[in-house]
Amino acid sequence: MAGGIEDLRIGQAELEQVNSLLTDPNTPLVQELAKLLERFGGVETLNRQAREAREPDRLLEHLQRIDSPYRRDIDWLAEQRDKGSFIGLSEYSAGFLGQGSGWSGLDQTKAVTLEISAMQFFPWLMAEARQALENRELMPGRVIRVRNMAEQERDNGDLAATTLALQIIGASSVEALDTRGTDGSNVHLGGPETITGYFAGIGQPNDYPLKWAEELLYYFTRYGIRQVLNINSGTVLAGYILHKLGLDIEFKISVYVGNDNPYSVLWTLMTARLFARPDGSTCLAGLNLANSVNNETLRLASRIRRSLGLEQAVRLEHHITETWRSIVRQPYNRREELVSLAREVPNISAKHEGGEVEVEQSREHPSDILDYFLSKEDIEAKSLMPSLIRNYLDKHHSLNLTAQALIRGGIGVIPARNLHGPG
Repeated sequence: MAGGIEDLRIGQAELEQVNSLLTDPNTPLVQELAKLLERFGGVETLNRQAREAREPDRLLEHLQRIDSPYRRDIDWLAEQRDKGSFIGLSEYSAGFLGQGSGWSGLDQTKAVTLEISAMQFFPWLMAEARQALENRELMPGRVIRVRNMAEQERDNGDLAATTLALQIIGASSVEALDTRGTDGSNVHLGGPETITGYFAGIGQPNDYPLKWAEELLYYFTRYGIRQVLNINSGTVLAGYILHKLGLDIEFKISVYVGNDNPYSVLWTLMTARLFARPDGSTCLAGLNLANSVNNETLRLASRIRRSLGLEQAVRLEHHITETWRSIVRQPYNRREELVSLAREVPNISAKHEGGEVEVEQSREHPSDILDYFLSKEDIEAKSLMPSLIRNYLDKHHSLNLTAQALIRGGIGVIPARNLHGPG
């Protein structure tokens, strides 16, 4: 009988058609990506180069070779890690739960990753680390960056120093490649204004998925950058194909892709499952849902994720705070919802992109997402760097408030694992 649920089953003939298209040597979209891999030496060479490039000794040699001023900071950070100078999770939780009722009693199966965005400059990370050490605070377990890649590569080794520092502290990270809408690729829009003009196109026209893939290979092989931000359905598919062909990359789907309801989540995760490798692994490491979602969206997303066998592989990334300007209507704070949700849904990250409402209102320069797209030259010309560092540390403050709220709610948290220990 027509109209039953069984009618949704994808037939073998339809699957064969898709497989035939993907493996057809005359399919240009796939062949161009395969040729790109071969032009760079093939997947085995690329994966080996990336592993070697990410080695701490290799990154240190690079900083030494360019006489980077950040080398001393790296040495200090590694020393503090090795000495165990940062607060442990047991001590942190006991500080507001009381002795004898701390970390061991929390639900670790649904521990929430503490995430911060966007960490634009290496000195910001060091300012955060020094404050965390002094004030006995937690450092994030996940760090998002959207600074121009070419600029940070040129800036005293900022890219290498940050890549190494995040390995030292034990935090996962995401870099945003320069091949995106804000580079002017959409001829009808200009610069960061692309953010507010998505109905005109996100900015990855025609050959841009290939340009994105080529840029990815550059930073993959030179700095070992494995995980990048993905903002467009075309580059999402390109990433799946590259991974399926053997490239050991990962990506996080950005909030800008617009996963704002369970049907869009089903589409996204279904594609991840279809393009998984034979061992079941996927390159989709994180899915950042839109700000419009609520707890029911996330519950349904979690159910879909579990049904597809992706619960451990794909983190659901949820904005808890947002920049004060240029992105959402304020006040915006989802902390209470998160505590309720985290009792049910595992593998979530709590993303902090703004400070507390009362703090933001008091700042002469509150956080603004358009600041992410300023060059360092523009920031210094406008004398904005102290304000932007302050904005970032306000996000760090919010992150610690979320950690405390979760722990009070009986839920574990995941900060920088090499600094704060397992509890």
